Amino acid sequence: MNTAADNPLLDFSGLPRFDAIAPFHVAPAIDALLKEADAALEEVTAPGFPAEWSALSARLDVSTERLSRAWGAVGHLNSVADTPELRAAYNEALPLVTEFWTRLGADERLYAKYKAMEVSRLNPEQAQAHRNAMRGFVLGGAELQGEAKQRFAWLQERQAELAQKFSENALDATDSFNLYVSPEDLEGVPADVQQATRAAAQAEGQAGHKLTLKMPCYLPVMQFARSSALREKLYRAYVTRASDQADGEASRFDNTAIMAELLALRHEEAQLLGHRHFADVSLVPKMAESPEQVVGFLRDLARKARPYAEQDVKDLREFAAQELGISAPQPWDWPYIGEKLKEARYAFSDQEIKPYFTAPKVLAGLFQIVETLFEVSIRRDIAPVWHPLVEFYRIERQTPAGVELVGQFYLDPAARNGKRGGAWMDDVRARWLRPDDGSVQTPVAHLVCNFAEGVEVNGVRQPPLLTHDDVITLFHEFGHGLHHMLTRVNERDVSGISGVEWDAVELPSQFMENFCWEWDVLKHMTSHVDTGAPLPRELFDKMLAAKNFQSGLQTLRQVEFSLFDMLLHSQPAPVSSGEGILSLLEQVRDEVAVLQPPAYSRTPHTFSHIFAGGYSAGYYSYKWAEVLSADAYAAFEEAARASGHSTLDVATGRRYRETILEAGGSRPAMESFKAFRGREPGLEALLRHQGMA
Repeated sequence: MNTAADNPLLDFSGLPRFDAIAPFHVAPAIDALLKEADAALEEVTAPGFPAEWSALSARLDVSTERLSRAWGAVGHLNSVADTPELRAAYNEALPLVTEFWTRLGADERLYAKYKAMEVSRLNPEQAQAHRNAMRGFVLGGAELQGEAKQRFAWLQERQAELAQKFSENALDATDSFNLYVSPEDLEGVPADVQQATRAAAQAEGQAGHKLTLKMPCYLPVMQFARSSALREKLYRAYVTRASDQADGEASRFDNTAIMAELLALRHEEAQLLGHRHFADVSLVPKMAESPEQVVGFLRDLARKARPYAEQDVKDLREFAAQELGISAPQPWDWPYIGEKLKEARYAFSDQEIKPYFTAPKVLAGLFQIVETLFEVSIRRDIAPVWHPLVEFYRIERQTPAGVELVGQFYLDPAARNGKRGGAWMDDVRARWLRPDDGSVQTPVAHLVCNFAEGVEVNGVRQPPLLTHDDVITLFHEFGHGLHHMLTRVNERDVSGISGVEWDAVELPSQFMENFCWEWDVLKHMTSHVDTGAPLPRELFDKMLAAKNFQSGLQTLRQVEFSLFDMLLHSQPAPVSSGEGILSLLEQVRDEVAVLQPPAYSRTPHTFSHIFAGGYSAGYYSYKWAEVLSADAYAAFEEAARASGHSTLDVATGRRYRETILEAGGSRPAMESFKAFRGREPGLEALLRHQGMA
């Protein structure tokens, strides 16, 4: 099991052999790669080994990159194709991998080699990677001694274990819920959702319809089902997932103790490193200067949004009472009331638009935008995959020397059991001028969503239908992918998304969302599932009029999450109990929220971004980067006004590609932004885009 021939995780000759990787491959592969990386670490830290960037990279980085790629493949499969056997193999290897990376980052000998390097001899990319590495050694505990160093290492291993268990509990709690209902219960629910839930019940030999807590089922039921009792049942199950409030057997997935322990361990880590609290540690490599600056930014945004949110709620209450006969709306009523108000006010429904957004047409339209703006081409490619619905593509660029491969990506669009909820982009490998053979390694990315599958109608399987929100999600994740794949940086640690400040990494993703609201763009990516007709302009105009519907409420919701996260991690003493976590959340809601959930709600228990996803004391990044992305997109709006054409301005796209996407993490994000816009960002474009100017 220790050769590429008999273990696909040890085969680095090309793309990962996802169709061949099995749980029993994990332990021998990771064991072999850890031994190889350990040997490399010992070699480069020996007294006689030169303190030179290229020498260290050729020996150590080549070995650790192999480990990263193999472990990345295992982690990816654990997220999209979870089985008991794979989960066990992943959890068995997790402490070993964590221990190695912790030890590497805290190795005093390696730190000394980096300190001894002649930085003046490095190129700009290497110099930026070196600055990041020096900062990383300090944050990784390289300056700690004795018991403190040992304790720091244990903290890293325990936190990795807890984060993984948190994620597993959230997935298992979601997957464990099934509710079988009659057709009468689903009155008002769109036909395609009814067809999918009926097919799910039939597949299990059950009568009626099978409902789950996955978004393609949960959200339309909450928006459209006329039965308040059904909405309440689903709502309660959804907001109590992985908590002490879950019903019956599902309470075994309770994340309360995990959250409390994680917060205590993070606080201890910060103290060991000489910081006040974990928020200080989190912000060291970010654009924001301090937790106080972030809290001020969020509270200022809340103040600006609050009048709009209060008006949103007033409108909802009046409409509910006058038109729906709901005099005292409950939390599970708001999505339903909101959808009905939108239909009444703008004379259209999200479900009216959905038949026009067939997945193949949307994807073709997205590719056309990218090809036009960034002067590349995208076409289907072939690679081993982990599920039949996964697609693989390549991005190419025409050069004087011929066609050049820029990057490749996997697209896994459909929701299913064993797949983590939400949407994300991850890297398979980075662009890298390899120090071992001098070749340029091209970047490869994962783009993962959780959309509904196509349903069978009259014996014919239709293509998947996307909501407009699904389209925005797809564009968002593709923006991340472009940041990773269009980079021209040759140094792996600052190539693509690597080395980009966390609170700037959402700029390219949120930037892409804007095109979902442009008629000249949208009309080319719609085709009615039955007739093939494009989206009518009249319907688009209604969509556009409704774009900022409840934007005040939505902004306050994001501020609530962000402020809760930052305050949770910036307390002088750790919030080390479930009661304390909920109490802080209640304080935040009292300050910024205009709608309160019921006492049994436990949203922190599935807040995977901050407890299992790297956004701890960093969730504010979405709003922070939104300022950057809105201002960046304003450059395309300005170009469109100047030319009288669409926002698909090639010259502006080229400048954006060269200054932001191609630069990756090779320089501070503010430098890249100023290179594109010629100035620092302002808040005006964001407020204008969200109807709050």
